[in-house]
Amino acid sequence: MKNRFVFPRYNKNNYTNSNSASAALNKWIKSEGFKEHSMHSFRHSLRDRLRSVECPIEIADQIGGWTFKSVGQGYGNGYCLKILAKWMNSITKE
Repeated sequence: MKNRFVFPRYNKNNYTNSNSASAALNKWIKSEGFKEHSMHSFRHSLRDRLRSVECPIEIADQIGGWTFKSVGQGYGNGYCLKILAKWMNSITKE
């Protein structure tokens, strides 16, 4: 894997320009005809779907890019892609 970021152009060193990434994705969503939807609504739907399959909160937070509630959750490298994919696949089967 060359880059660990899905949208590397919005990541410089340890800083992620999430506002610019979100704006670009919102523009794409609108261009696809989804005028009433946004990345904000996508993130809410993602969280709801992860809850519905009883996904552990630490994994849900990592998948959604949400901040951790405790210092200990930020230790280490996080969950591997195989584990994250397992939970992502579980929400596609609803």
